[in-house]
Amino acid sequence: MIGIVIGLLGRLVLPGRQHIGVLWTFVVGIAAALLGTAIAGVFDVADTKGVDWIELAVQIALASFGVAGLDRLLDRPSVSNPGR
Repeated sequence: MIGIVIGLLGRLVLPGRQHIGVLWTFVVGIAAALLGTAIAGVFDVADTKGVDWIELAVQIALASFGVAGLDRLLDRPSVSNPGR
């Protein structure tokens, strides 16, 4: 469930409109949540007292990079749709 929220927050911090669907946003958010938790664990900031703000920031940053990257990848013009 947290991955879905992370994906939405990652998409929210990006300016403009993204051309990927909600399902892709959820997939990116879940991956970013898992990878962000692992990165936070490596730097020993995953388990703190209270809210893990650093871990959350890492997850949201990864999600925003993932959404932006996937948007660029999926929004390339094709031969059948050159106007996009």
